[in-house]
Amino acid sequence: MCANFEPPPVEKLIAWGFAIAAGAHYKSEVYPGQVAPVITSADPNQIHLACFGLVPHWADPKLARMTYNARCETVASKPSFRTAWRNGQLAAIPVQCFYEPSYETGKAVRHAIRRKDGEPFWLAGLWERRMDDPGPTRKSFTMLTMAAPCHPIMGRMHGPEDEKRSVVVLEGENRNRWLGASRPGDRAQFLELFDADEYEDTPSPRTRAATKTG
Repeated sequence: MCANFEPPPVEKLIAWGFAIAAGAHYKSEVYPGQVAPVITSADPNQIHLACFGLVPHWADPKLARMTYNARCETVASKPSFRTAWRNGQLAAIPVQCFYEPSYETGKAVRHAIRRKDGEPFWLAGLWERRMDDPGPTRKSFTMLTMAAPCHPIMGRMHGPEDEKRSVVVLEGENRNRWLGASRPGDRAQFLELFDADEYEDTPSPRTRAATKTG
């Protein structure tokens, strides 16, 4: 599961051609319950700031700390995610890297997983909206995950007895195609493990405090 990631800086998102609200800012490292940039199927040319952790209209905002990942295997049936999945509320989350713990040394060491070329990339997710919420969960999102026991990178993360899972990377034009996959049956083609040859993982011990960017 991914509970911590680094979004690209605001300047990078603007250089890509996305519209983004003036003065938008977010932490350089994001954890559940904090805001991060995301694009949605409803507005694929606009960067929105949304809460990391999906919060349906009926839920307490504190739910965000438990709904930051959605399992591909159960996303259509879990109460927190099924409405967004059914309604085609698809999201793409820009990331510079994401973090997972490795126990290969005998203790947990945080690793950063990023592209070898250093470029940002996109993860598949879902988004939700709470129009009566003035706080950070007015818009929220979750990242989709899938089983990855034999993946060269993700199969090495977490403890020996833990389930091995991976986020879903959207390569190239798959970002826009994913956002346009309005029918559930059209989405399976995007739910695949990323090419480990294009990525690397390196030890990245946790720093003192995430700073704001933008």
